[in-house]
Amino acid sequence: MKDRRKAILEAAARVIARRGVRGLRVEELAAEARVSKALVYYHFEDRAGLLRHTLEFIGDRAERYTRRDPAGRPHEPVSPLRELERRLLLELQDAPEVRENSTAWGELRASAVFDPELREELAQAGLDWVREIADLLGRAGPTVPDAALVASAERLTALLEGLSTRWLIGLLPLRHARELMREAIAVELERLELPDRPAVCTVR
Repeated sequence: MKDRRKAILEAAARVIARRGVRGLRVEELAAEARVSKALVYYHFEDRAGLLRHTLEFIGDRAERYTRRDPAGRPHEPVSPLRELERRLLLELQDAPEVRENSTAWGELRASAVFDPELREELAQAGLDWVREIADLLGRAGPTVPDAALVASAERLTALLEGLSTRWLIGLLPLRHARELMREAIAVELERLELPDRPAVCTVR
């Protein structure tokens, strides 16, 4: 990704997290990214394109911090269930990029209620996330029916979004949000008859 294009997307995520999708103005975005308005339009033809690419950027960034350590190295291989817990809990960490990502995702999700095009993009991103979690569950329980794996993944990802929102607005302490997430994972593993639950997770 070109440096200036990346700078625009980083700035778009910051502005959306701070002001919401409706508060995203090209003038402010250009100033935030330290580029010209013309350059924003050069890289992104219109507002819809900018939002679509910002959503992709947020997804890519989440994948980096849930699959890699702070130094950018891939996490050490672990069992599918430990990997499942690690990926979900790393979405609940007090790091600036996680807070920004989660807030921007929530703002995009709220705006999608009134924007069919954005709704379609978010639906696909959400579906990809559900499939990723269902795949980890399926690797741990290869005989579990696909429908049951997907239903568990849907419940876990939906709960994580809710817990993240409550944590971000100060309704839940981070530690408690993580405890609730761990408990939900245990319930789903029991429901799927996967008793080999991960030990206490080392994710901080």
